[in-house]
Amino acid sequence: MENAQSVTEHYAHGSLEQAILDALLVAGKDPSRLGHADLAPVDEFHIGGRQATIELAQQLPFGPGFHLLDIGCGLGGASRYFAQERGCKVTGIDLTEDYVRVAGLLAARVGLGDRISYRLGSALALPFAAQSFDGAYMLHVGMNIRDKAALFAEVRRVMKLDGTFAIYDVMRETESEELAFPVPWALRPDISFVDSAATYRSLLERSGFVVQAERSRRDFAIDFFRQMRARAAESGGPPPPLGLHILMGASAPQKVANMINNLEAGLIAPTELISRAG
Repeated sequence: MENAQSVTEHYAHGSLEQAILDALLVAGKDPSRLGHADLAPVDEFHIGGRQATIELAQQLPFGPGFHLLDIGCGLGGASRYFAQERGCKVTGIDLTEDYVRVAGLLAARVGLGDRISYRLGSALALPFAAQSFDGAYMLHVGMNIRDKAALFAEVRRVMKLDGTFAIYDVMRETESEELAFPVPWALRPDISFVDSAATYRSLLERSGFVVQAERSRRDFAIDFFRQMRARAAESGGPPPPLGLHILMGASAPQKVANMINNLEAGLIAPTELISRAG
């Protein structure tokens, strides 16, 4: 992955587990008695959070006995969802050591350590044998990867024939204007590689996938942020203790505001693509 070190530095935290545990206590949760849903406000680092994961999962055949690959797993929210709600075995991989370490600790805390494992590594050089997985997914990952052709080729290599590959990424709606930065996935343009759905489709097909479904979630995203703003206005105070601001740091308000502006200007939209390994 180009600029891998820059991407890692962008997401690194340093004391992530403690920050999450402290926030859970403030939120009235007992860290020793957690369910996977208790972590959803902080471990689903994509537009729409847990609801977006659920609505993507509703379209997928993943179930008991499936071994899934979670590409760019982050803190592992989606992997815990598929393990708990679908009975899957999940292997996650991510570039950021903080995320991989804390993902494993959180999975153990919610009693899913036997169903999920996490690996530190690059999606462009997956450390797995060919045809290892029944399915794969990535949620808001491609925006940090320039060489999507290499990414999709690697995913196809490790997937079994007819396996489902689901993508939920921020994609370009138009190239007419430059994006405003910082955004949640990048402080600067040099680690942001937002491509169009058409580019994704073309590269997936070249890599041996058959694209079966595509859905823009622009309206869903706008409504999600509208509700978020309404809750913030109603509370009139700081954000809830447990939330994605823990991951985004002090610049979280600016990152989110720029992303909303880019979205409302029609420059980007979170988009689903579901394909089959042919």
